[in-house]
Amino acid sequence: MTVDSQSHPVAGVLWMFVTGICFVAVTALVKLVGTRVPAAEAAFLRYALGIVFLVPMMRPILRAGLTRRQLSLFSLRGVLHTAGVTLWFYAMARIPLAEVTAMNYLAPIYVTIGAVFVLGEKLAMRRILAVVSGLMGAVIILRPGFRELDAGHFAMLFTAVFFSGGYLLAKVLSDEVSPLVVVGMLSITVTIGLAPAAWLVWVMPTQAELLLLFGVACFATAGHYTMTMAFSSAPVTVTQPVSFLQLVWSVLIGWVIFAEAPDIWVITGGLVIVGAICFITWREAVLKRRQITPLVGQTKI
Repeated sequence: MTVDSQSHPVAGVLWMFVTGICFVAVTALVKLVGTRVPAAEAAFLRYALGIVFLVPMMRPILRAGLTRRQLSLFSLRGVLHTAGVTLWFYAMARIPLAEVTAMNYLAPIYVTIGAVFVLGEKLAMRRILAVVSGLMGAVIILRPGFRELDAGHFAMLFTAVFFSGGYLLAKVLSDEVSPLVVVGMLSITVTIGLAPAAWLVWVMPTQAELLLLFGVACFATAGHYTMTMAFSSAPVTVTQPVSFLQLVWSVLIGWVIFAEAPDIWVITGGLVIVGAICFITWREAVLKRRQITPLVGQTKI
């Protein structure tokens, strides 16, 4: 029986609400791991410990009969995602939770720009203005010249670039192979890509750190599952706004657990980026275009 994506908006909202909780739990657990474990090693352990979730995907991957071109695209996506996830782990341990979350929202903006070159999309003036607004939101968050920027801020700027590039490649590949193959190949290529970097900086993790990183793998997997359920229950114009509650949870968790006082500039900049993404998503729906703008977190699949 085919699920009508228009007929279960309440279910879609609830699934996306749970998705947001899962993704914020991921960031909070990574922050708890701290800086003792190098970023490349922490990222490798997150994927290596999540290998157990790959088991259902192995048969579809082996049966897919991937071509040399597809393997090349999967490898390129793995390289981009390896760089992105390493920088994300680096930033997560060094700058406030709310800032990481707000700057994560840049990925959909970059996707809109990249879609022009990768997918042949056209940018109308309204979308160009929305993209410019989103980039201005990043400037509001960072406030260059008005405060000292941490290396983690620059890492997040490039993280969004790498994640958006990987998402665009996933868009191309998802037209050719099943979603299970796309997700499974990402996990395989990123685990392989992170292994050499992790080996070079290896520090023996404690049992507590391993448990935290396994929790990261569990919540990330759960978040991607609930996000898929949200997609199948309601259109993206319904679920997209709910995904932005992640900024609210990040501010609250950062404040209560990590003693990170709320920053009005970060919240304002995040809301500007959110508004830009919502407008782009709405325009895609109005023009009945193929949905390009990803949900928050979807770029990290």
